[in-house]
Amino acid sequence: MSNLEPPTKMPGANTPTCSAQHTYSNLGEVRTHLMPSKACRPRTSEPPATDPQPLPPPLPKKTLTRTQSLPTHKASSPSLTRAGPPRKPLVGSRSVDESQAGDDRARPAQPPAEPSFSSLDTELGLSLHDLHHPEAVHAALEARQLEGLRSVHARLHTRLLGGRPGPCRPEHGFRLLDSSPCVESGDALYYRVVRVHEEAWHLLAAKVPKPGAEETHTWGLELQVSLRPHFNLQGLCGLLPEGSLPEAPWSGCVVLVAEVPELTVAQWLVEAGARPPEEFTKTVALLLLQLSAALERLEARGVALAELRPENMLLVAPRGCMATGPPRLLLADFGRVRPRPPGTPGIHARQLSRLFRELLGPGAPLATPVAAGLERLAAQLTRVRPSAARTRGALQALLWGPGPELRSHGTPLGSWLQVRRTMLVLHLAERAVGGEVPGLEDWLCCEYLMEATAASVDLALSLLWD
Repeated sequence: MSNLEPPTKMPGANTPTCSAQHTYSNLGEVRTHLMPSKACRPRTSEPPATDPQPLPPPLPKKTLTRTQSLPTHKASSPSLTRAGPPRKPLVGSRSVDESQAGDDRARPAQPPAEPSFSSLDTELGLSLHDLHHPEAVHAALEARQLEGLRSVHARLHTRLLGGRPGPCRPEHGFRLLDSSPCVESGDALYYRVVRVHEEAWHLLAAKVPKPGAEETHTWGLELQVSLRPHFNLQGLCGLLPEGSLPEAPWSGCVVLVAEVPELTVAQWLVEAGARPPEEFTKTVALLLLQLSAALERLEARGVALAELRPENMLLVAPRGCMATGPPRLLLADFGRVRPRPPGTPGIHARQLSRLFRELLGPGAPLATPVAAGLERLAAQLTRVRPSAARTRGALQALLWGPGPELRSHGTPLGSWLQVRRTMLVLHLAERAVGGEVPGLEDWLCCEYLMEATAASVDLALSLLWD
């Protein structure tokens, strides 16, 4: 620094110290100017002089600007050289790009704005004004409950009904797994068949008519093919051409179905007789609920089943569920489906009444609340002749409430629904934290609380208890 001319006057607060104009915009540049060997030393190859070196001029006092993040409200940063009042916590922050990092210009102060809400408040759709009104909060929570139930129901529906094999194509190959049937129903024998295409395979079932059984009408088969996939209706994949399986113990062309049955309802009744009464009657109610859902779909298409028989109702283990849970019911007897006569909304009511009593047993009714409700509903089916949809609603109320005491005391059913939905969401969350996977009953309960209204629950209670 001996080669530099001494300054002619003392530097001021904003006077540059070298010939180049430096802007002290961050601490990195301050450290750079503190090192004289890099700031102003001439680039010569001569050894340094032995004369004492004069001290560098004092650094100017500059206002430094944050270059990493800035508060949302663009207030200028206080000087680092003087102490000031304690800073208030920042409401939010935003990152700045490189073009803003070196911008050292002062910005005008702005008045503080209303703080923005977090993501949770955004999801609820609430404003600061809404939080002062309980009605708005309740409405937001109720909407969020319904949205949560719909999401859980959709996910469970995908798991329980997903993975359908789709229709058969000419390039598919087939293999017979067993020479004996896996299930024998009242009208058909079911054999397990594997459908193979390249590296993909699906387990199907060949539905072979029993010798002497009533021949399936073409109209019923066409109806079964035209129906949209339903959890409680047997789905068809196509026809297995004659000669596709030379080792098959049947002859002719047979139908391939998507679900491989495990037993019939009649067989299940024999095996389930030793179960505790509470478990047995609850499973019976869940099976009747699924049957009502299948009949509801048929009634919506303007058709009816001529006869409901336990030996023609198939049971399958639901996908992804525990083996100890309730089974999935499949209505497979499309050979007895007929067009529904006009003006008969409760065409299946009398048959359902007989089936209720057949499943409960001919003896004395079981001493459980569900069994008593099923007995009363069986009597109401004969007297009122409700549709399958209304029967399904009554079974839902019998399984998951409300009880008759709420209706007798005039309790608002809408309030009960809100509390029941909240309890179900919390119950599912607690079980999920423990690693328990929701099952078929959880899905059916979600479906009930998702669709129910105060009017529909009142109609179900009137069918059960009036």
